[in-house]
Amino acid sequence: MQNEHPSLTAYSEKQRQAAMIKYQVIVPYLFNEKTLTVITEETGIAKRTLQYWIRDYEQFGLKGLIRKTRSDAGKIHLEPEIIVWIEQLILKYKRNSLTSIHRIICEHCQKQGWQQPSYYQVYKVSQSLSQSLKKLAYDGQKAYGNQYDLIHRREASYPNEIWQADHTLLDILVINEKGQAERPWLTIILDDYSRAVAGYFLTFQAPSAIQTAITLHQAIWHKRNLDWPICGIPEQFYTDHGSDFTSNHLEQVAIDLKMNLIFSAVGVPRGRGKIERFFSSINQLFLQDLPGYIGNGTKDAPMTLKDLDEKLADFIVYNYHHRTHGTTKKTPINAWNDGGFLPNMPESLESLDLLLLHVAKPRKVHSDGIHFQGLRFIDITLAAYVGETVVIRYDPRDLAEIRVFYEDYYLCTAICPDIAGYTVDLKDIVSARNKRKRKLNNQIIPEKSVIEDIVQSKQSQLEEDSKLPKPLKSNLKRYFNE
Repeated sequence: MQNEHPSLTAYSEKQRQAAMIKYQVIVPYLFNEKTLTVITEETGIAKRTLQYWIRDYEQFGLKGLIRKTRSDAGKIHLEPEIIVWIEQLILKYKRNSLTSIHRIICEHCQKQGWQQPSYYQVYKVSQSLSQSLKKLAYDGQKAYGNQYDLIHRREASYPNEIWQADHTLLDILVINEKGQAERPWLTIILDDYSRAVAGYFLTFQAPSAIQTAITLHQAIWHKRNLDWPICGIPEQFYTDHGSDFTSNHLEQVAIDLKMNLIFSAVGVPRGRGKIERFFSSINQLFLQDLPGYIGNGTKDAPMTLKDLDEKLADFIVYNYHHRTHGTTKKTPINAWNDGGFLPNMPESLESLDLLLLHVAKPRKVHSDGIHFQGLRFIDITLAAYVGETVVIRYDPRDLAEIRVFYEDYYLCTAICPDIAGYTVDLKDIVSARNKRKRKLNNQIIPEKSVIEDIVQSKQSQLEEDSKLPKPLKSNLKRYFNE
């Protein structure tokens, strides 16, 4: 643009106020409320003067209405059309020299009958163009953004103001349901202020909206482990543009919870360094010491996903949360607790289930309960709904209980009496089924049911654990919301 019009802040307050007065005069015309004739009659200002003001405002904005000094030193004396043409040619032809641009302009002016500019005037126009504008024209939006866009670093001022979520494929091999070694995915939700982990989810499945919803469900509600107090509805939920985060379901959940969804720019995941640093901590402080870690050359047998899940929970709650963070200079647990605030919680766990436990299945209520995944779930409330179709919602990480809804209303939490004393996830059931299939393939008559296999496996684990000194504990499973 012309040097004739420096930025608005280069002028005094008095000059800017005078320009505002001119703007107030012409603004009815700009918004098609009055004609120039009417304005002239009302103000006594000549129509020609008003036309000059309108032209200067439309071309240069408010600074175009500021009265210019009479000094012409260093000004470019060219018609506006020629200046625009020079600018367009300079921005369009990156490799053309100014000499080439000057020659093209002169040829164009000769055809139009205009005064031809000097080489110096073309040079002055080129100098007036900002480097950022040239970068945008020559190298495109992405290159311009990388060099000139401001990085908005989101800094939370208190716990639960901002949560960040992301997925990563872990650098470790664990045994899947088929007995094969496979790398699992980890979904993490991190509190921006304290760097504390609000929720996580381990799975062999690629990131999906279901996994994000299950992780958010865990993050928001109270944890059964009282040493893990992070909970509540965040004010802002910051994610990238992955399909699992931008699903209609998650957007509806955010609206219902009054949680503001914020997406990083497509292809520009800036401000995500905090959660990336957490993934680095997981890799360096946790995974490298485990069997199956990729790159350590160990020949130890990989663990199961359940083993990794238990070790990860222990690391997060009792190790990571108590390490002093290099940036905040506090431990994550202390930073979250020191906020001195009451987390904003949903009305009830059942209302949160309806929103986030997206794993929902219709089932018929039988006289002996609800049948699902080869298990039988009962509750006295179901007696009044025998023969009715209900919807069950469940957490794949624990199928010892299911939540039952009828016409979108919560009925009860039904439990499987055969495994009520244990935590059983969907993978346990799949593993037990595969074991029975292998027996059939080997023409061995299975003597035990799937449930019996699961229970025997759980009892074996308990017997191994009982070798360690522990306080006596009832084997009756207690539920958090009893």
